[in-house]
Amino acid sequence: MPARLKQIHHWIRHSLGITEYTIAPASADASFRRYFRLTYNGESRIVMDAPPERESCNAYIDIATRLRAAGVHVPAILEKDLDQGFLLLSDLGTELYVDALTESTADRLYDDALRALAAIQAHADMQGLPPYDERLLLKEMMLFPDWLLGRHLQIKLPEEQQDGLRRVFAFLITNALEQPRVFVHRDYHSRNLMVCPGHNPGIVDFQDAVAGPVIYDLVSLLKDCYIKWPRQRVNDWVLGYYRTIRLPAAVPEATFLRWFDLMGVQRQLKASGIFARLYHRDQKSGYLKDVPRTLSYILDLGQEYAELQFLIDLIRDRVMPALAGANQTCAP
Repeated sequence: MPARLKQIHHWIRHSLGITEYTIAPASADASFRRYFRLTYNGESRIVMDAPPERESCNAYIDIATRLRAAGVHVPAILEKDLDQGFLLLSDLGTELYVDALTESTADRLYDDALRALAAIQAHADMQGLPPYDERLLLKEMMLFPDWLLGRHLQIKLPEEQQDGLRRVFAFLITNALEQPRVFVHRDYHSRNLMVCPGHNPGIVDFQDAVAGPVIYDLVSLLKDCYIKWPRQRVNDWVLGYYRTIRLPAAVPEATFLRWFDLMGVQRQLKASGIFARLYHRDQKSGYLKDVPRTLSYILDLGQEYAELQFLIDLIRDRVMPALAGANQTCAP
């Protein structure tokens, strides 16, 4: 038995005082955190394993407290051991949005998720959160050339094309920074939303929250890396959200949709780079299949934004063809 798992069993038995139980993997995410489902006395709980040298339980506790105060459904923290990096959480169930979303359920489930997002943006305290600033936005986008192009696809851009990519990045950063600042979950998508009776959705994986662009979480939800909907349907959901929230200044619909499109490009560059990094650094190959879908959102913009044309041409002409071969080679 791995040493870390032995620590978890010792904590359950000697700190929580539970001797008769079963424990099984519940989920793993794209970080070093792991989750186990603990069953005892007919009850189900979640053990979060966050190695202190890698992850912070304090951040999780802080953001969970803020979100609970905003009135949305997050796991309750029942026990904690910060020195070892263990939390005992309430169990939000096993049904992820990504598994429940269908043509017939999408409107209802997204309505719940958008209501929860509106509550977060209106009521969650963002005092002291790290800023989603130029430095962080650029750092995230650099994952695309560093990990997807360079490491995964072995695409080396000459200096002139690197300049073209830098101009695209600057354009996207300007778009992000001109938006009103709100509490940003940062990974508000179908694998981090649980279908819950009574208080839907359950929200998880929120510990990396920042203060940032109003459109970011909306993009995460509706231009999801794991499930894709027709663009017109997505825009209808976007404009429905636009009409229900209060923006600090008059913002035309067209501006809101422009923010949505361009913030999406920033996120999709980031996500595609992360998926490549997960494979090469962390030996997690399962995310590679999501890269083509993720980048397809950028291609969908066609010639609508002249400032993106270099990026669109690069993805269409070089990245997508290279991905087909590289991902097939890397398949488990």
